[in-house]
Order: sequence, then structure tokens, then C-alpha cells
Amino acid sequence: MDAETHELIAAYALDALDATDRARAKELLASSEEAREELRSLTEVAATMATAVAGPEPAPGLRDRILEAARSEPQNLVSLDDRRRSRLVPALGIAAAVAAVAALAFGLWGASVSSDLDETRAALARERAAAGVLARPAAEASLTGASGRLVVDGDGRAVLVVSDVPPVPRGKTYQVWVIDDGRPVSAGLFAPADGTLTIPVDGRVGRGSVVAVTVEEDGGASAPTGKPVIASVPVTLS
Repeated sequence: MDAETHELIAAYALDALDATDRARAKELLASSEEAREELRSLTEVAATMATAVAGPEPAPGLRDRILEAARSEPQNLVSLDDRRRSRLVPALGIAAAVAAVAALAFGLWGASVSSDLDETRAALARERAAAGVLARPAAEASLTGASGRLVVDGDGRAVLVVSDVPPVPRGKTYQVWVIDDGRPVSAGLFAPADGTLTIPVDGRVGRGSVVAVTVEEDGGASAPTGKPVIASVPVTLS
């Protein structure tokens, strides 16, 4: 893939194209598997950076405790001939002690971050799904309340692409809704951030659906409690 095409696909993923270049990108994505794979790759890299977690530091003194356990391993004095024949035995004893202590310490440490890793994997799976929608759009709808667009594929999977979403008060979050015939259904939560956000919409978006965003309490609400701060025009699917 040449540099110009790479830049075009990267800018499309960030919603940084004008109407003419966006049309070029969509034509390229429709005809080129390489371009679609490039879009998926760029989206996954962005997701990895956005969702990367740093696990807690190992407990202070862990290294000293491991070394102390190794030093405490009994060492038998043997003759020089015996030592030649079994010179690996003490080393293996030390290795076993180190392995046992390390396995316990790092097993406990690993368990403490497993939930974070599960969340990261889930986020990456959602971003892969979003990349698939962006690679094969069937319809786009403009937004009010924010710069960006709603992208829907032929199966009704949708992605909100919005830029520079403002912060919300402490204890609040953004909640996405799919509205059909005036009935809102929750379609996920997201946090504000600078730059461009690619937000997968849970559920399916059909012809005439409106996707809206409200500000709700952390954890979300069963129904919107206020007016939408972002909303799409009704979706038109062929």
C-alpha cells in the first residue's frame, strides 16, 4: 500500500476527511481488501493504546524474599567426585525454590489484574467490530450536538464517530440510545475524551432509527433522564 493510500485510510478512521476525500476512501474500502485490513489494523492499534492498563507494581521486597528463599535451600556437602556427578542437584534445588516462591507471588499479582485484562479484551473485540462497520458502510447519518457521523452497515451494526466530546460532571457518564418509534433502548456507555472517538452501538440500528446520547449517572439508566446532547438524523438504509 502506497503512502497516500495509507494516509487516506488513517484520516478516514479518525473522521478527518472532507466529503470528497471521504467518498474516495469509501470507494477504496469497497473495492480493496487490503484497504479494509489497513482500517481494521489502525482501529485496533488505537484501541490498544486507549485501553492499555498498567497492572499494580509487585509487592515491595518481593525480590529479597525470593533470594532469601533460595539461600535457605539446604546444601549438602559432597565429595569432589560426587559433586562432579551431581553438580546440577543444588542448582535444581535453588531453581525449585525460586520457581515456587515466584509462582505464588506472581500468581497472586496476576489474579489482581485479570479483570482488567478481561475488560481490555472486550474493548478490543468491540473495536474490531467497529472497524468492520467502518470498512463496509451501508449508510451514514449526520449528527446534531457534536461533530461526526453515525455509520451503519448492511446488518444494522452501527458506530458513532464523534470528535472532542466535552467532559461530564463527576459521577456522570454518556449513555447511547437507539430510538425506534419513540422508544429508546440502551446501547452502551462511554466516557468523554479529547480527539475522535469511535463508539460501537450495541444492538441493531434499522431504517428510521435515531441514535442519541444523554448524560446519565455512572452505570447508566433504564430510560433517558434528560434531553439528548447528541443525536443522529433518522437512518436511511437502502
